[in-house]
Amino acid sequence: MFTRVFAFASAAVVALVMAGAARADDVPPPNGDVILTVTGTVQSSDEALNREFDYESLSALGLDRIDTSTIWTDGVQTFEGVSLKSFIDSLGIEDGTLFATAINDYTVEIPVSDAVENGPIIAFVMNGERMTVRDKGPLWIIYPYDASSSYRTEVIYSRSIWQLDRIEVVE
Repeated sequence: MFTRVFAFASAAVVALVMAGAARADDVPPPNGDVILTVTGTVQSSDEALNREFDYESLSALGLDRIDTSTIWTDGVQTFEGVSLKSFIDSLGIEDGTLFATAINDYTVEIPVSDAVENGPIIAFVMNGERMTVRDKGPLWIIYPYDASSSYRTEVIYSRSIWQLDRIEVVE
């Protein structure tokens, strides 16, 4: 019986990932260490956000990959994580600002309008390895810098926060 239930649950998570439109409510709660906390209010529903994510629950939202160079690393790097668009869509966020904060309390403002198809991701893997705090992890907002000169500006670089551990949504 356990095997059948586990297989069904695994298939459900895979289906959510394949669908690419998972809602945060559909994602299993974190079983591992919480790496991201999201707070705020979604005005369209007056829903108070208080969500926690571990690696597994972030991955359940779907994974994207960006191959790009950065001003902080040498050469082209491969980053994997959840697209910012999929992430905010899963929370029902339509407009506003994300106040992204790092472990050291450094905070940047990221407009929700930055969350576009083929845009930034919340990366937690670099070159096939989970990022550690020492390597700008556990989470780093990565834009596809090499894709367009519009991603190679001081404003965009300033939004590329690493050691991200919490986001406050202000709609």
